[in-house]
Amino acid sequence: MKSHIVVPALSQIKLTEPLFASYIEQVTKKLLPYQWEVLNDRVPGVKPSYCVSNFRIAAGLEQGPHRGVVFCDTDAYKWLETLAYCLECGRGRELLPAAEELIGLIAAAQEPDGYLQTYFTIDHPELKWKNLTEGHELYGAGHLMEAAVAFHRATGNETILQVAIRLADLICRVFGDGPERCQGYPGHQEVELGLVKLYRLTRIRRYLDLARHFLEIRGRRPNYLMQELARTGKDRIFPEFADYDEKYAQTHLPPAEQRTAEGHAVRAMYMYSAMADIALECEDEGLKNACLELWRNVTERRMYITGGIGSSGHLERFTTDYDLPNDRMYCESCASVGLMMFGQRMAALTGSAAYYDTVERALCNTVLAGVQDQGDRYFYVNPLEVWPENCLPSTSMAHVKPVRQRWFDVACCPANIGRTLASLGQYLYARDEKSLYVNQLISSSVTERIRGVGLRLEMQAELREAFRAEFLLELEGEGSVMLRVRIPAWLEGHSFVLDGQPIRPAVENGYAVLALSRPGQQHLVLTGQTKPRWVAANSRVRADQGRLALAFGPYVYCLEQTDNGDNLSQIYVRPDTSVTVAPGDPALPGNLPALRFTGLRLESGVEKLYGAPSFRLTEQQLCAIPYGLWCNREPGEMSVWLKALLPALDLLSSGD
Repeated sequence: MKSHIVVPALSQIKLTEPLFASYIEQVTKKLLPYQWEVLNDRVPGVKPSYCVSNFRIAAGLEQGPHRGVVFCDTDAYKWLETLAYCLECGRGRELLPAAEELIGLIAAAQEPDGYLQTYFTIDHPELKWKNLTEGHELYGAGHLMEAAVAFHRATGNETILQVAIRLADLICRVFGDGPERCQGYPGHQEVELGLVKLYRLTRIRRYLDLARHFLEIRGRRPNYLMQELARTGKDRIFPEFADYDEKYAQTHLPPAEQRTAEGHAVRAMYMYSAMADIALECEDEGLKNACLELWRNVTERRMYITGGIGSSGHLERFTTDYDLPNDRMYCESCASVGLMMFGQRMAALTGSAAYYDTVERALCNTVLAGVQDQGDRYFYVNPLEVWPENCLPSTSMAHVKPVRQRWFDVACCPANIGRTLASLGQYLYARDEKSLYVNQLISSSVTERIRGVGLRLEMQAELREAFRAEFLLELEGEGSVMLRVRIPAWLEGHSFVLDGQPIRPAVENGYAVLALSRPGQQHLVLTGQTKPRWVAANSRVRADQGRLALAFGPYVYCLEQTDNGDNLSQIYVRPDTSVTVAPGDPALPGNLPALRFTGLRLESGVEKLYGAPSFRLTEQQLCAIPYGLWCNREPGEMSVWLKALLPALDLLSSGD
């Protein structure tokens, strides 16, 4: 059995890159305190979430009905998980009293048999485990398990871990093979991920076995969730489930037989991530092959240039290959978090660095865009083109918001972004029994011990045209360690210099591989070219025909109204237009560069709504900023894809 690729302890990783370090600082400084106040319904002007209140009612400390969405317990669990990662990295200790208060409430709300879900405890105890399609009991359990494992690792807290274990043991008694057990499975996948994490911490095999069971039973006939919907009839928790179908929750086929990404994008990503986990732990080739095909389908046919997925504004789901509209898409922030999770697990399963190209794409674009630089405003939907005036309620554009929101009725995204940023180190480095993997060229440091050899790595990297990443390596002890440095797809003509001497390390699975054995310090430099590049879409992507996008390194760039004026739909650009890398706006975080180029504005001379053709083409100096930072200044229009000025249009001349 090959050794597993795992994540070093977050306490051993320190991120120093200005952009992400500033966001991570805001997690403890602003995001967690703000979200705690929201969960306690203490933020004026923000609709109450009732999250903490529901735990108090379920614990018998208050009286009243359950309020808020059916799964709002998970907002508390993800808040705890986010804080756990901060604590592991040495931040956020001032929030420990709040965490201990919350853990006490969660423990008090748990029923004697281990059951925990405030909606059913308070309002419908007779319906426990009887509406798996909509009730989110198993979804909530998964998030509790993830939070408990993270909090235990960070603090040694046994209370929350025992709560999770009691709930997991109950689920093991309720579900599984045999006529005496429920043959259902989660309507919203997540518990599989929590069970695997709990297994890896406790080594209790039944947790892994149940996670695998939930995958294997999915897609059997008759379809359990469809039968359940028929029984619950008109008593819908979610009225939109009138359009529910087998693909929505990925129950149309057994997971090992699925080859195309279908249904709700977040549910899909959580399930695929669990499939990769089980494929690794159980050496399941069927699940591994399915994961390989599903990854290809997502990233080669159903993913936006920004790493966004889920193009339908209705039911937050995948549609069909190459259906990637820019202005009314969905691209939920949680879906891109899920894509990062899936990519990380695929890299661990296969040893290939290529998956981190997509992890990086989602992180640097969609996930980063999902939160304001101050940490207290959020995007749920991440469009690539925004015209604020048409983002109107009670229309087909109601789901698209032109500015980040203070909170949401369904608030999964704010907490999901928080836990992703707080644990960002897990996407930077990995290790196996012989090697340290550098998966992102982001300034940071890591300390590890591999085969008895202590290794400290400090990396300094800056995004610029003449790219340079410097590594200060220090080995302690006798022996050798393999260093594997991912060569990202955007880096051209890479070369290495070790202690002043050029070297040509072998490249395996997208990693440059160096054997380190000399104790003491060594200095490694990676250089290459990172040029701004124009990108076009496959001819089947109808929304992007005759359009260009601009990228620099892992970042996709966009035009904002504040730099370029309104009506960005009038902007054209030639495919061979040169681009200048310029200093970024100091009002934006992270010191990322701006990109400047000459475009053209095509204006119509038609004064009435319709009339005889009359056009004027004029040059305009344009400024693009990273998409992940849009709407951190003045609200306004935004566009990623620009119209290409092709030869037929080139016949127009300025002033004609």
